[in-house]
Amino acid sequence: MITLVTGGSGSGKSVFAENQLVSCGEGRRIYIATMYPFDEESHRRIARHRDMRAGKGFETIERYTNLKDLKVPKGAYVLLECMSNLVANEMFQEDGAGENTVEEVLEGVLALENQARHLFIVTNEIFSDGVEYDLETRRYQNYLGTINWEIGKLASRVTEVVYGIPIDQKNSIETERERLK
Repeated sequence: MITLVTGGSGSGKSVFAENQLVSCGEGRRIYIATMYPFDEESHRRIARHRDMRAGKGFETIERYTNLKDLKVPKGAYVLLECMSNLVANEMFQEDGAGENTVEEVLEGVLALENQARHLFIVTNEIFSDGVEYDLETRRYQNYLGTINWEIGKLASRVTEVVYGIPIDQKNSIETERERLK
């Protein structure tokens, strides 16, 4: 089962996704960190996210590219944070997928879904600022948009977090629970 969590920078999406995963109950909790630490700001963000996870029982795996070959414990609760970083890594890192980023990332998501009890994926909403970007940035936006769209179709739940408020855009889990009552 996949839950996709989206929102703008600083929206509270990471906290929401972590809390949702923790609320699933007992089981192994795997945090897949995709932010490549390339500058001082990224090191600060990584430290802040580690502090947020402290005491929640997460095992952290740093994975910047090649998600499809990652093995996680069967039946674990998995949080992939964040799709936006993974896409950039696949596009621009030397060992990344380059032009095959969309296919590579989606294959990796399916591989994780097959291993996990529940896969939570955090992504960024970067499409509504109205700014016209250079060709390379537009290609990144196109890749991320395509990946988010495809994961949204696969997901049982899609939640947008705005100012710390979760808004379900799709919730097949609740629909199924209501049907079974």
